[in-house]
Amino acid sequence: MFGRKKRDTTETAEAETQSALDTDAGEDLGADGAPDSVDVADGTADPDSGPWSIEDREGEREEIAQGRLDLGSVLLPLPAGGQLQVEMTQQGTPQAVHIVTQHGRITVAAFAAPKSPGQWREVATELADTLRRDNATVSVESGPFGREVVGLTAGGELRFIGVDGYRWMIRGVATGPTGSVGADSPLVQQARAVVAGTIVDRGSDPHPVRTPLPVTLPQALAQQLAAAQQQQQAAAQQQAAVQQQAAAQQQAAAQQQPSTEDPTAGGGRRGPSGSAMQQLG
Repeated sequence: MFGRKKRDTTETAEAETQSALDTDAGEDLGADGAPDSVDVADGTADPDSGPWSIEDREGEREEIAQGRLDLGSVLLPLPAGGQLQVEMTQQGTPQAVHIVTQHGRITVAAFAAPKSPGQWREVATELADTLRRDNATVSVESGPFGREVVGLTAGGELRFIGVDGYRWMIRGVATGPTGSVGADSPLVQQARAVVAGTIVDRGSDPHPVRTPLPVTLPQALAQQLAAAQQQQQAAAQQQAAVQQQAAAQQQAAAQQQPSTEDPTAGGGRRGPSGSAMQQLG
């Protein structure tokens, strides 16, 4: 079972944090430009329902990872039937891992954060502003973790779910076609369950605030990805070779075609000793 690790906070510090959040509560605006009605102290991880820090879980990492996908900084529960889609950087390192379901796509990432909560609240406001600048219809709704940002675009819909932990923040994204990210939709229910069951390994290395925590692939998944990339490269090379061979064959065929030029054109009638004009001369 999950245990709760004691943090170096006191009731006084918690009260000061709450007071600071209450002071600037009016800065967050809803879709109509008015302050949204979501509790300002939202998005905080619940030690009883998750998500959790790995330090809050008793047992070895192998035991903790059972039933979850271990990506280094996050250990994710996989919904039934979910398939993995790995997004790579230009340098060939994993940048994000998406869970593709029959209802849509779920992406969960962890970021460095300060010890005190409140980063998700700031990020949610910035996400809403960015979506509006991209001409999306935006609303801020209340979910089981607090505020959730919903964006409706021409290409589909997104719902952002955030949770603040101790020196980390989780951002979950549910992406799907129009009508797929309603509060009670199967995709959103799956996304919330994945977020709730996630375990974060913040590590001890220093990271600037809001920096994505590094993603590492399990050895088996990394080998499968490498094999798939090799197959794709081999297929691309084979296709290029076939195209080159076809081009060479076309060029050779063009060179072997008999000439249709009239041998007497422009040169007069030729006889055994040259042209007719040459014989008269």
